[in-house]
Amino acid sequence: MLKRLFQALGLLLLLVVAMVAGALWMTLPSSDQTARIPGLSAPVHIALDTDGIPRIQAATERDAAAALGFAHARDRMFQMEMMRRAAAGRLSEIAGPATLPMDRAMRTLGLARAAAADYAALPDETKSILQAYASGVNAWIATQGRFAAPEFLVLGAPEPWEPTDCLLWAKTMGLYLSGNWHAELQRLSLHGRLPQNMIDELWRADPPRLHTDRGTRPGMAEAAARLAAILPRFPAAFTQPDTASNEWAVDGAHSNTGAPILAGDPHLAFGFPGIWYLARIDTPDATLAGATAPGVPFLVLGRNRDIAWTFTTTDADVQDIFIEADTEPLTSREERIGVRGQPDEVLIVRESRHGPIVSDLVGQTNVLLAVSMANLKPGDTAATGLLMLNRARSAQEAGAAAPVIASPIQNLLVADRTTIARFTTGRIPIRRDGDGSAPVLGDGSHDWIGWASGDELPHEIAPANGRLVNANERIAPPDFPVFLGRDWYGDWRAQRIKTLLDALPQASLADFAHMQTDVGSTFAAQMLPILRAATPSASVFDGWDGSMTMDAPQPLVFNRWLRAFHRLVFRRQGLDPTYGGPMNDFVAFVLSPAGAHWCGGDCAPLVRQALDEATATPATTWGQAHPAVFAHPMLRAIPVLGPLTTLSIPSPGDDSTIDRGSPDARMQGIHGASYRGVYDLADLDRSLFMIVPGQSGHPLRFHARDLLPRWRDGATVTLERTPATVPEHIELIP
Repeated sequence: MLKRLFQALGLLLLLVVAMVAGALWMTLPSSDQTARIPGLSAPVHIALDTDGIPRIQAATERDAAAALGFAHARDRMFQMEMMRRAAAGRLSEIAGPATLPMDRAMRTLGLARAAAADYAALPDETKSILQAYASGVNAWIATQGRFAAPEFLVLGAPEPWEPTDCLLWAKTMGLYLSGNWHAELQRLSLHGRLPQNMIDELWRADPPRLHTDRGTRPGMAEAAARLAAILPRFPAAFTQPDTASNEWAVDGAHSNTGAPILAGDPHLAFGFPGIWYLARIDTPDATLAGATAPGVPFLVLGRNRDIAWTFTTTDADVQDIFIEADTEPLTSREERIGVRGQPDEVLIVRESRHGPIVSDLVGQTNVLLAVSMANLKPGDTAATGLLMLNRARSAQEAGAAAPVIASPIQNLLVADRTTIARFTTGRIPIRRDGDGSAPVLGDGSHDWIGWASGDELPHEIAPANGRLVNANERIAPPDFPVFLGRDWYGDWRAQRIKTLLDALPQASLADFAHMQTDVGSTFAAQMLPILRAATPSASVFDGWDGSMTMDAPQPLVFNRWLRAFHRLVFRRQGLDPTYGGPMNDFVAFVLSPAGAHWCGGDCAPLVRQALDEATATPATTWGQAHPAVFAHPMLRAIPVLGPLTTLSIPSPGDDSTIDRGSPDARMQGIHGASYRGVYDLADLDRSLFMIVPGQSGHPLRFHARDLLPRWRDGATVTLERTPATVPEHIELIP
């Protein structure tokens, strides 16, 4: 009897395993598929190459958008679902109470409400593209149901994709890549704990235009500290760092082809899957090739038949915190947040004329802090701007698209066959007074009274020296007519790019691709003489030039020292090391004569102590200690599933290098070049591309991870019209 029982249990277990395996197999996309999309004007053919990269051949722009929606959903449907849920504050419906803080913040900010309002005001031709894309996504959902991705086996079939959902990606990027509301809250929370000049120095800000009367109400600094602690911020899941990317270009006089060459690599959070999806789209009238974003029907970075373009973040300040009076008229709305496994939560969101009252998130009723954000103001036309950019035939036409890409505020670097140019996208608020560096009274004295955009913002066309470079450093001098902000990142990467360009009087496509993997650190080279002068222990760096290579131990020791010194300086003031601006910029300032007061006048003892800490543990090579890690946003913390959906590879670079590999506290690389593109304007079909970790978001597909080692080693792919080998085909019919 017992034997029969064990046999029955064994058979039952095998049956369960077989059912699970069968269900997972059904979530894998077919290599030869035909699907129907209502509204197509003609059949669309999609050929996928050996890397899973689609070549879409369509009769019209609208048909191509529908096909891209189908391809995105086929490979990244769960990623798209998470993007729209995170932006709309609906994660807790599937994840439970763990994601309530993010949902509360997103509901309070109202990203989904703003997207719906923006969609209603868009031109009909933009709406038509968004609608076509949604029809393509929904064709995949209708075909697959809960088998649309393996995660939906548990969650059930995804809801239909709405055209307004396409706008949420840009809303999210605008939230994280534009502005300084975290810095404002931190500055306010430090009021009374540090002298004002030291608060300013934490961010290496320009001299202040204003010192507002902060902290005069009881609980204000405390409310700011509590609020800053709970707001979504990188490296939390579904967030992005606020500094990102390299871009550079040379004109034809400085290239070996006689035409411009342009390079760009956006630095965003590493994740599984990655943020970008490579594609090439051909219609009778147009070609697009490069990086698309699942959930968005446009090419975000890449090239068409006439131009190539890329973006970096400007760090312009387009977010302000207002301290509202108790008498300020407020409106309110009710938000019902579904929570898996427990009753819905009802959130009351109050708003002033400046924006939502974010201090309600921490229940601080005697302090009213409202936030204004440019990307949440009416009239965000980013979708129309990207459509214009995709259609642009010249650098000048791309410049006309720049102000229409309302958010986020970016440096748009563009090249056509004769001209290189840089424009600033979006719109910058004009303040009645003040510099946006800290919360201000909401009495009207510091209100936004208009916008600056287009030619009013920094731009440069056909520079005399024949090259353009930006790596998130300041884009305009302090006396620029339009005030852009106070907080700027150092130019460590830009210095290195310019040094390498100086050595290339006639640059080639291969030269630019090689530059994107450069790991020389201008910052480390500047710090090494200070380390050597401070302590004999610095002999560990003898023979090292500051390059963050994988096979050396010195990069690990240096980065350990950097974090230890930063922590020790903060400890002297009783501060949390997560406060302030970029670590590299602050440490360089402290170790300059102007910043020595942070060490009590002499930083050498702290330099020695930090280096002793850094060398107390034997150092392995940088590659072993510094893997680039790509983790699933929802499954990474779940036993068994987490390791299965986390990719890791030894990697070079650190936060200061062109080939960026920003380490977290454990030295794991969590932020860097999510995409690389190099464009040859003499022959755009020769352009080079790479994303990470792969095209697919399905954990069981090889294409989910096959690009990872090639990305790390600097390899590239081309996106010719017809790939040499086509292992997968999709036919879409009306």
